[in-house]
Amino acid sequence: MKKVAMYLRLSKEDEYIRDESNSISSQRALIKKHIRGIPELKKMETVEFKDDGYTGKNMNRPGMQDLLTMVKAQKIGCIVVKDISRFSRETIWKPASIWNRYCRLWVCVS
Repeated sequence: MKKVAMYLRLSKEDEYIRDESNSISSQRALIKKHIRGIPELKKMETVEFKDDGYTGKNMNRPGMQDLLTMVKAQKIGCIVVKDISRFSRETIWKPASIWNRYCRLWVCVS
């Protein structure tokens, strides 16, 4: 069975707004609550990928690379993020290319 991927990111550029709404722990809590509210996702095993202190301007992040490896191996059925900017600042093409090739379900919580 495919897994639900939670992707969390907070960049060094976001340090000036490190309030609770942008923290890794806040993102984690918000995403877990959202997953628990969706019966299809609640049944699936959840895997967390995290990049704390990495920019969203490129995909060269350890957690992102681990996530992409699992997505390409077709082990991920859904990616859940707080908002699309946590995944990538290059929102015009990066998420779409991954969605179209490997993953059919994305959930942005906010």
